[in-house]
Amino acid sequence: MQFRQQALSKLQSPEELDLPVRFARPQGWLVLTVTVLVMVAAAVWAVTGTVTASVSAPGILTHGHGSYVLQSPVAGQVTEVLAEEGKQVAAGAPLVRMRTAQGTTTVVRALAAGRLTNLDATIGAVVTTGADLASVERTTGARDPLTATLYVPAENAATLPVGAAVDLTVAAAPTQRFGVLRGHVAAVGRATQSRQRISAFLGSAQLGEQFSRAGQPVAVLVRLDPARTASGYAWSTSDGPPFALDSMTQATAAVHLAAQHPIDWLLS
Repeated sequence: MQFRQQALSKLQSPEELDLPVRFARPQGWLVLTVTVLVMVAAAVWAVTGTVTASVSAPGILTHGHGSYVLQSPVAGQVTEVLAEEGKQVAAGAPLVRMRTAQGTTTVVRALAAGRLTNLDATIGAVVTTGADLASVERTTGARDPLTATLYVPAENAATLPVGAAVDLTVAAAPTQRFGVLRGHVAAVGRATQSRQRISAFLGSAQLGEQFSRAGQPVAVLVRLDPARTASGYAWSTSDGPPFALDSMTQATAAVHLAAQHPIDWLLS
């Protein structure tokens, strides 16, 4: 009851009616001003600023025509290796000579012209029918231009536009010294790639397993930008590495998407 009477007496007392109204302190005005300025700056940036996103994916440099695997047509022993790994071979060129248990000799030949990227056969090795002997990358000549095939997760592939700029970190050319290899997206696959399909295209079951480990990816073809350098392609540095690039060299790519205004993200 005593507190109620004190409250009523304060309301009825006229002596405090002439006290000045207390406004916000200067510190409060400073905080409010800074907050408003930050909000205005953020709004301006959201409308006029741009943000560039990128998609990363593993890939490999190839001549773009795919590869094939030569398998032994018979069971027997390898008696002679007639080709050298890394060299060009003509269609029908002899690669391996074998002797069967019956004493007959069989010569395994290249099915199509290309570059011998892998030679599994060694002299004295005993192989069974269907065993892998060699992998040949299809090419029309040593001067065929290289391309990069990227294996992009399916959920990211739909966002990649044809013509998008690509930076490739090549395993054989350290980025700190030579920079990144430049290219542009030429085509985006419409279907996912199974492990078997990747293996058949690259001529390597190991690469098929590697590129499909996280699920079935989509193949993206990248054309490398030509330039007057030792490699024949453009790099982020002026010259790039002082040597030519080999096919079947692995790389990691960053595909740069189109720049967007931040406000577009809020409205989408």
